[in-house]
Amino acid sequence: MVLQKGDKKLINAWAFYDWANSVYSLVIATAVFPIYYEAVTSGNNGMVQFLGRDFNNSSLLSYSLSFSFLIVALMSPILSGIADYTGNKKRFMQFFCYLGSFSVMSLFFFKGQDTLWIGVLGTILASIGFWGSIVFYNSYLPEIAFPEQHDRVSAKGFMFGYAGSLLLLAFNLTMVMMPEWYGISDASLPARISFLSVGIWWIGFAQITFYHLPNNVFHKKPEKDYIFKGFRELKVVLNNLKDLKGLKQFLIAFFLYSIGVQTVILLAGLFGKKELGIDTSKLIIIILLINVVAILGAYLFSRLSEKIGNINTLKITIVIWGFICVAAYLLDAKSKFIDIQFYALGGTIGMVLGAIQSLSRSTYSKLLPDTKEHATYFSFFDVTEKIAIVAGTFVFGFVAAITNSMRNSFFILAIFFLMSFVVLSFMKKTEVEEVI
Repeated sequence: MVLQKGDKKLINAWAFYDWANSVYSLVIATAVFPIYYEAVTSGNNGMVQFLGRDFNNSSLLSYSLSFSFLIVALMSPILSGIADYTGNKKRFMQFFCYLGSFSVMSLFFFKGQDTLWIGVLGTILASIGFWGSIVFYNSYLPEIAFPEQHDRVSAKGFMFGYAGSLLLLAFNLTMVMMPEWYGISDASLPARISFLSVGIWWIGFAQITFYHLPNNVFHKKPEKDYIFKGFRELKVVLNNLKDLKGLKQFLIAFFLYSIGVQTVILLAGLFGKKELGIDTSKLIIIILLINVVAILGAYLFSRLSEKIGNINTLKITIVIWGFICVAAYLLDAKSKFIDIQFYALGGTIGMVLGAIQSLSRSTYSKLLPDTKEHATYFSFFDVTEKIAIVAGTFVFGFVAAITNSMRNSFFILAIFFLMSFVVLSFMKKTEVEEVI
């Protein structure tokens, strides 16, 4: 049975992909894998050899992720144009899902310097799989829900994602921290089993989404030269963007505040560890806290947006993010309350993390013109975020290097939030403010 647009079962099936794939971003990108990677590559003063060259271990991991973001940024607009032209969006989403899932599972075989190539290649392909599938997943939002449902539906996806990833992370952490409960004596095995569990969870629960999501909603019948036609589809969207003032303004604002949001997410743990001296166990607790509070934040701010509009709600979250950066700048590692202060900061991050992510997706969806090229339009949304990650991490690292303090980097990030607030404020003068 084909489920109709707006159907609760269809919406839940779509949102369930967040439940399936978010374990990658929490367990692999944030919690377990970075700690495991550091542990198995920390010998020789953290220097590792890859492709015949010596690298600092953390730099190699950073380069690997940056390379994966670059690949996604280059190929997603092209592939999404082809997907829109052929109507095979779900097939592309499935391909990247399977690529990511199996790549994560391959990390089970990464045990140290001898198998470093597996760790690096698995990291790159898993990241490409995750972010590649997200482009097509996000682009389904206008096709499975009506505009008045977008805020709640987008928030539901992130809420599902945070809840599912917390469940699996809790299981993985018990295995990593108390392996004797499971009769495990090999120190590396708990983390490696965690990587397997993430891949199985991702590919397994994604089947619920794939079973219910429609394919070729607009009944397109592509001709044989679909690659050339896909490029033409991309060109059409590029030309349309020039005339969509509201959408362009939002993308600029999204780029500016994503520099701040994504950099804080990626580097807050490193800041807590190196700058403030927070223990690893406490950092893990903060990661859990952020994800628990993010569920509540996504829910509350989606309801607030229904009352005061998306743009005004986004501006509130941006102000809070700015205060977070200023607060991080003011933190003193010597304070006897530093742990409590960092917990409070983590809770605040969680409250606005789910909110700004879900609202960004739903706001962009509402700003789209009446079109059938949803995947192509959302690829620009995705590319904007990837470029913001590259820019943000570079700025953060550069400022920290020249000032010898990550606190100054957080202060600079606050400026990006201020700039995004100004750009969003000018959107009041456009017609789209009536809609959102």
